[in-house]
This record gives sequence, C-alpha cells and structure tokens, in this order.
Amino acid sequence: MKDKHNHTCLGVLIGNRNFFPSYLVDEARNNIQAILADMSVETVMLSEEQTDHGGVQTYQDAKVASELLKANRDKIDGIVVLLPNFGDEKAVADSIRFSGLSVPVLIQAEADSLDKMGLATRRDSFCGKISLCNNLRQYGIAFSLTTQHVCEITSEVFRADLANFERVCRTVSALKGCRVGAIGARPASFNTVRYSEKMLERMGITVEPIDLSEIFARVEALKDDDLRILDKIELLKNNADTQFIAEDKLVMMGKLFVVIAQWIDDNDIDASAIQCWTSLQQTLGINVCSIMSVMSGQLLPSACEVDVMGAISMYALSIASGNPSSIADWNNNFGDERDKCVLFHCGNFATEQLHEPFMSTADIIGTTVGCENTCGAINGRMKKGPLTYFRLSTDEFSSKVKAYLGEGKLVDDELETVGCRAVVQVPHLEGLLAYICNNGFEHHVAFNHSSTANVLYEVFNKYLNVDCYFHQ
Repeated sequence: MKDKHNHTCLGVLIGNRNFFPSYLVDEARNNIQAILADMSVETVMLSEEQTDHGGVQTYQDAKVASELLKANRDKIDGIVVLLPNFGDEKAVADSIRFSGLSVPVLIQAEADSLDKMGLATRRDSFCGKISLCNNLRQYGIAFSLTTQHVCEITSEVFRADLANFERVCRTVSALKGCRVGAIGARPASFNTVRYSEKMLERMGITVEPIDLSEIFARVEALKDDDLRILDKIELLKNNADTQFIAEDKLVMMGKLFVVIAQWIDDNDIDASAIQCWTSLQQTLGINVCSIMSVMSGQLLPSACEVDVMGAISMYALSIASGNPSSIADWNNNFGDERDKCVLFHCGNFATEQLHEPFMSTADIIGTTVGCENTCGAINGRMKKGPLTYFRLSTDEFSSKVKAYLGEGKLVDDELETVGCRAVVQVPHLEGLLAYICNNGFEHHVAFNHSSTANVLYEVFNKYLNVDCYFHQ
C-alpha cells in the first residue's frame, strides 16, 4: 500500500513554443529537478531524447507526454506545469487529458525581465498562462494557481507554492480510497452525527462498520498474559501520566486497544469513529478516550460518538498539516469576549500539544454510569499556537457534501475546568457560529496546531467538489 503520509510523486510538464527561446526549457528543467529533489519529491518528466528539449509543444509531444504520465499513473499525485515561455496551451492541455489522470495541477509561469525583452530572451509567459488556463477550463481540468501570476522558479514565493501544492496533492491522494472504521452505533440521542455513506462512496471514501458486540467478544477472548497487551499499555503510559489509574483498568484498556488496533490493521482503516458511551463503560468499565488519543497522535485519527464525518475531517487535517488533529465540541462562551470560546471533549485529544496530560476519569459521563467505570479519559489543556479548524458534513437535502474551515489562535487565557479543553480565538466568531447553525452543521469540529486552511480549501473546493466555506 502506498504511504499516504510521507511520499509524493509529481509529474512535470514544461510548455514550449518554437518561436520563443527553447534554451529556457532546459533551464526550467534543471531548476525544478533541483528544487523537488531538495523537497524529497519524486518527479516524472520528459527527457531531451523523448521530445525537443523535453518540452511539450506539438500534438505528437502531447501523446508522448501522456504515455509517460499513464505509465506512472499509480504513483503520480499531481502535475506541475511550467511555462518558461509562452508555451503551447493546447499541447499541454492535451497531455493531461490524454493521460486520463485526475490529480491536482499547478500552473507556474516564469516572469520576464525588463532588460530581456528582445526576441532572443523574451518569454511572454504572462500571456501564455492565461491562454493555458482557458484551455484547461474548456477541457474540464481543475487546476491551482501560484500566489503571483508570474514568478521565478527559483524564488521563495514559488518554493512556498510548491510546498502547499505538495500538501494538496498528498491530501487528495489520501482521501481518494480512504477507509473509515465505524465502531459501534451512534448514540441514540445524537441525530447530529448522521451522515450518508453513499455520498461518501461517490467521493471514493468507504465506511467499514463493526458492531461493539464483536469487539467485546474479542476482548473477552484475550488472555491477560498476551504480550500485545503490555505493548499497548506502554503506549498509553507514554501518551499521558497514568499514576492515578488502577492496574486492572490499564489491562482492560490494553486489551481493548489490541482488538481495535488489530481490526484497523486487518481492514486498512485510515481513521475511525467509535461508540464511546455508554456501552463501553457498562460492559468493560473503562473509557476508550486514551486509545483514541494515542491513535490520533499516530496520524490514525479517531473521533468520538461514531462521528464518521468528524473522523474524515480529522484525517484530512492531519494529512494536510502533518500534525495530529483532535475533535471537540464548540462548547462554551468565554465570558463576554465574543471572538473567543472553549473547545471541549471528555478526554480524547492528541497529547502532543497538551500541557502535562494525565489519564483520569470522565466525570460528566460518570454522573450516569459511575466515575469508577470511566477510567481512561485524558485531562489536559491545549498549548497556545496557530489554529486551523475544519468540518465536513453530508447534506442529503442538497445532495452535496459541504464543509467550513478557517484559522485562528489557540490562546493561554486562564480556564479552570476538567477534561480536554482549549481556548480559541477566531476572527468574527459570532458570524462563524451563525453560519454553522444556519447551515445545519454538527457541534463537533476537527482542529490542530497548524496554518493549513488554504490547503484544505484548495483540496475540497477545487478537487473534491465540496461546497466549502472559508471563514475569514
């Protein structure tokens, strides 16, 4: 199976037009090879033997280029188009169309220099980019643009654009073929986490369900001296301080962890959503929060309350940023400060960015099932830093998948409470909350320490056909 987290391969097409200087194609190839190698990105591009200078400027060139892309279709995550001169817009567009690839495309056009506007040195890429984009739109090929209309390949601006585009490609690739585990049934009172499996299947995302009774039976069948249990307990202890948790509770958590991890591995699960109350507490006498926390920290995110769309939101955010993500309720106002609020959950946050996390009981659930049956919740406060938040939802009334996202800050304002919590500051928060309510979004949101909202917006709005609201 392809590593969705660490490896990216990009196809590179270099446009050319024969009455512009062709040496510029050689220059572009050398530069892009060096840059992508520095980024540890694998490249697929034409050689000088396959076409003139390795560029694309004729119908025959387009056929050669498309065959090269087709031959590498199983590993190419995206295509970068370079226009060192005006280029031939039809040949480049045909190369992509004939290849049959449906991957993100980035268009770069090289800037002219005012002292090099003669026939031997001028580029006219400024104009060529507009023409190429027009053709791609006619062909129905989605594409991304650089921050500046034209820029130098060797500029820091383009390097930043490439880094963002690599994240876009990695995220799109990971989501196509994503497999989400739904462990148990949603809480009966939580209509809010309903979703459409069929709409997800249209996006290439599969949901694999399993009943909690099967999980419990496998836990019961495990012997206490199974070495895998010790390994999982060690993971739990490394994730958060467990000094307040009885050994028999840790053993039960270890058993549950073994069973869930084995099922995830057997079914190639990328993210999971778990029935976290109250059957677990009544049957096993523990919470699953710490297990979810560990998995989320391993970039195998796990969402509470069988929130499948929340799990996918966490997964996309983790892949885009390369950082663990968590899921929480938009839970409390923060006094009279209207641009701040509290994000909260019983105890499932990835602990990498928590202050002194420790394992405890989930006292809110404990009011109904007994606190002694809720061991396993993480207690900790999110550290300050950048914030990206993201939420996907299926809307059967419009037959569309929709989303909202944005950025803000995790702040360290004083807050005395229990569980996993964070104080966040979001510009125009009242407007965001009104949008969430008016458009029927769930009360859960995925978030993490990153600044990747622009990447997620490009992924979902442009390449996955999701109606996406970018709150600013």
